[in-house]
Amino acid sequence: MKKNLIQPIIGGALTLAGLILNIVGFTGYTPAEKINADDPYFPFILWGIFALLIGLVVLISGITRLKQKENAVTYTSSEQVKRMAQAALFAALSYIMFTYFKIDINLPGGSTAFHLGNTFVVLAALLLGGPLGGMAGALGLTLADLTTIYVTSAPKTFFLKLCIGLITGFVAHKCFHITKITDKKKLAVATTVSAGAGLLFNVVADPLVGYFYKMYLFGIPQDASKALAKIATLTTGVNAALSLLCAVLLYLALRPVLIKADLFTKLEK
Repeated sequence: MKKNLIQPIIGGALTLAGLILNIVGFTGYTPAEKINADDPYFPFILWGIFALLIGLVVLISGITRLKQKENAVTYTSSEQVKRMAQAALFAALSYIMFTYFKIDINLPGGSTAFHLGNTFVVLAALLLGGPLGGMAGALGLTLADLTTIYVTSAPKTFFLKLCIGLITGFVAHKCFHITKITDKKKLAVATTVSAGAGLLFNVVADPLVGYFYKMYLFGIPQDASKALAKIATLTTGVNAALSLLCAVLLYLALRPVLIKADLFTKLEK
């Protein structure tokens, strides 16, 4: 076996183990039920989330190295520290925006909310790249779920928000190479299309995944799951439109400031 395949295999195994543990743990709760550390299902959830997070980090890092080209951008130790600090900041901002600045809509069988947490998932992907930025935003919003009534949605949230970051980062840095764009109009268009691609995925995937998630994991009747999915489509669409506007404006405003402060990450040579 090639050495460069070991890391992706280990990451994939940990991710799969985490998903299985989470499914076992979360099936012991109803959608609106709060997790208690004394519950018998709690260890499955705790270790499942831990394995899932570590597994995804190892898996994405391994795949990135596997596909890394010889002329890929490399970072010094100080640059890596800056990137990790920024990632932690975006995770915190995602958590704060969802936890404290949301409008809850409580419904029989589940809840949804208007929020701007996705803004910082997208912004992190634009500034730090899809894998790191998506991971930061996904971690922040997953922690937000775990500390609110949305606790049973945590695995779904992590997966969907990570995908938002990966898609946004791919379009921004692999298709448009936005860190090399200097023309303001072209930059605005590329940023909008990149952010829109990730958020559009979420508008489609969130209600669809939520429908099967509630029906098969929690046993919610099909009609009720469909009704919840329709409402989720509305809230997700509004969230996407607001997040798109905020993320693009923030990126265009922050970019020159970060460049001047030597904090801007060059993701393309």
